[in-house]
Amino acid sequence: MAEFVMPSLGADMSAGTLVAWRKKPGDSVKRGEIIAEVETEKAVIEVEVFNTGVIEKILVQPGQKVPVGTPMAIIRDEGKPLVASPEAKVPSISQPAAHRAATSPAPASPQRERIHLRISPLARKRAEELGIDPASVRGTGPGGAITREDIERASTGKPSVASPANAAAIRAARMRQTIAAAMARSKREIPHYYLSMTINMGRAMTWLSEENLKRPVTDRLLYGVLLIKAVALALREVPQLNALWIDGRGVQSSSIHVGVAVSLRQGGLVAPALHDADRQSVDELMRNFRDLVQRARAGSLRSSEISDPTITVTSLGEQGVETVYGIIYPPQTAIVGFGKMVERPWIADGKIIPRPLIIATLSGDHRVTDGHRGGLFLAAVDRLLQEPEHL
Repeated sequence: MAEFVMPSLGADMSAGTLVAWRKKPGDSVKRGEIIAEVETEKAVIEVEVFNTGVIEKILVQPGQKVPVGTPMAIIRDEGKPLVASPEAKVPSISQPAAHRAATSPAPASPQRERIHLRISPLARKRAEELGIDPASVRGTGPGGAITREDIERASTGKPSVASPANAAAIRAARMRQTIAAAMARSKREIPHYYLSMTINMGRAMTWLSEENLKRPVTDRLLYGVLLIKAVALALREVPQLNALWIDGRGVQSSSIHVGVAVSLRQGGLVAPALHDADRQSVDELMRNFRDLVQRARAGSLRSSEISDPTITVTSLGEQGVETVYGIIYPPQTAIVGFGKMVERPWIADGKIIPRPLIIATLSGDHRVTDGHRGGLFLAAVDRLLQEPEHL
């Protein structure tokens, strides 16, 4: 018997809203299978289960806002008989009035019982106050979720589809507030140290150009994937940077999951993980990177992709920024930044020649590592990029 709990989808998350179940009681589930959708301040996330078995009981209904760690379903081992389990109560959170409205809704119509509405607790509460059936409202939130603004527009007779840009702006503002809170906490609690190194990308770019000439356009590589792979392999050499700060101490991770910062079209960013990046070929990384960016911008990330990164890579080269010093996203203990590649004079064998250069930076947590380890790490990234054929 196991509990399926509301996962922590980032250090800045204290609660999430259950949007929909993908499974029902009696259904079999396998480890890694998506069984629920949860809305956070950043996106609607597909949540995977980490146990194999049969869903015995659903404890939380769509629309409820649930604190992290709260049981949402009971999963029994396959082949074992059904047993009675106690009723679980969802702990109260910071808005008790909204929570009561979400957990004690008015009697549902037959239509509402058949449909899992994607609706936030505040929107449900506002709908009850205004006497509006949410099933009749078109949602403009992530994945078609009904927001409070949709309900209020419906109460005035204005079509909810009339101003999706306004709804997107509101979501972006909320995401920005969430990011601000997480970054303020990081700068307040984590003693950052900062290092930078200028890397000659001449060999890497020559190899990349020759390699891409052999490929169809759809299979060509971006140099950013070489940077990600170099970071992942460098963590094998300096594993102290591949760590998380948990319960007051640094815990080294046995797996290397590189989080990639992705800017979202509506504003804000997410940094989902490329799992086991050190074990993937550059072709696999390229395919998975493209897929990850597309799903991040479409709002269809998985919970493991949000919660698993052990280090983050960020780049502002496309914006023309030459140097970026990132802020560590807890519980991670390091973030790597890459700027714009620029052609500059470079001295080699006593000659001044033009070379494509890029500045790599490291922001590290001084509680876990120090400048010496950080320097070894950046040197490893540099050395690996001088042998791109081996990445």
